[in-house]
Amino acid sequence: MNKTKVLFLCTGNSARSQMAEAFLRKYAGDQFEAYSGGLEPKGINPYTKRVMQEIGIDISGQYSKHVREYLGKMHLGYLITVCANAEENCPIFPGVGQRLHWSFDDPAAFVGSEEERLQKFREVRNQIDKRIKDWLKEQGVEIT
Repeated sequence: MNKTKVLFLCTGNSARSQMAEAFLRKYAGDQFEAYSGGLEPKGINPYTKRVMQEIGIDISGQYSKHVREYLGKMHLGYLITVCANAEENCPIFPGVGQRLHWSFDDPAAFVGSEEERLQKFREVRNQIDKRIKDWLKEQGVEIT
């Protein structure tokens, strides 16, 4: 079975798109190939790894990638931008079935104590988790 390829795109590929990639892989990896990339990759934020680990998702095998790794190299069923900057500045992607935009706050930009920053990452993680589950239901995919 050919899996539908989904690319989640944000600016730094350090938090939001990494989380979305991991959630899609967890819930529907048998039906979708999940990827993530950034316009200006910065490496995965340590808080991203930490809050995903808290819920039992290990993203240590993921890494920050530039959107150029995908441009013109594969057909994407979906290109999903997860931040306003990526939506505004994303290059034209040939071979994309559908382009969607899901806007989430950038937890890495949040200023506060360590606990407050962790809480912001958890809040965004939970929003992304819910959005992935809702989208899968819209696609008629049963979450496993």
